[in-house]
Amino acid sequence: MKKTNKALYTERLNVIIEYINNNLDSNIDVKMLAKISSFSPFHFHRITRALLGEPIGAYISRTRVETAAKMIRYTNLDIESIAYSVGFETPSSLSKKFKSHFGISPSAYRKNKSYTLKTTNFMEITLNIKKPKFIDVEEKQCLYLRMHGAYQNLDYQGAWEKLWGQIKEQKLFTKGIEMLGLPHDDPKVTDEGKIRYDACLVIHKEAKPNADIGVKTLKGGKFAVFLYQGSYKNFQQVYDYMFNDWLLNSDYELREEPIRERYISDPNRVAEDKLKTEFYIPIK
Repeated sequence: MKKTNKALYTERLNVIIEYINNNLDSNIDVKMLAKISSFSPFHFHRITRALLGEPIGAYISRTRVETAAKMIRYTNLDIESIAYSVGFETPSSLSKKFKSHFGISPSAYRKNKSYTLKTTNFMEITLNIKKPKFIDVEEKQCLYLRMHGAYQNLDYQGAWEKLWGQIKEQKLFTKGIEMLGLPHDDPKVTDEGKIRYDACLVIHKEAKPNADIGVKTLKGGKFAVFLYQGSYKNFQQVYDYMFNDWLLNSDYELREEPIRERYISDPNRVAEDKLKTEFYIPIK
């Protein structure tokens, strides 16, 4: 009997969790976690975040500080030894993280073990997202501008202005030009300065590259397409829904291909909560 996606992914996640739990005193390399998990390198971060409910780096950090809290409460080890045993470089690093996370210092908690540790509760967001449709997409030609850096710091507006400038300069305007974003890299695996994002305009005439504006073919294939309405700020919650609520309960497997974001609305003309975006998840 074939295992469900949820069972398969949970087994792979358990390998990661066990490794983290057994190596809290070491430098845990997220790239190595991706390798031992056998998750697709294209989608490692989004799958683990969906399964864990938080980024893998945040999970490791939280596990360290919560393990330290248990050791402070239930052992007689000094706080310095506890700090080193859960992977903090200095006791002061543990103290800073502990107070930020729980609102009390490690030494104060040891003196007052009746203190109830509490962490911040995040507000749950209700998403306006449709069930996926399944389509076979043909190859598409596009003009693109590649940017590097943290996704939240990229100059998207400047990229689109450059691309549309080329449409005008090369007389490429036709009906059906699509605005696509290709987020290539996992920010928890790839160094911030090497993260790649392609802003793409799908075109229907022959174009020429010009300096940092390139021309390329987007591969065709099968995609699950989700329509989301709402702020771009909620994209992470959209990814969590697609990878956790949908993918894990489906029979589909991911292909080694970047996800595509298709921006339907113009944010300069449409209210933030009315923005429409399609997410293309590559499946087999």
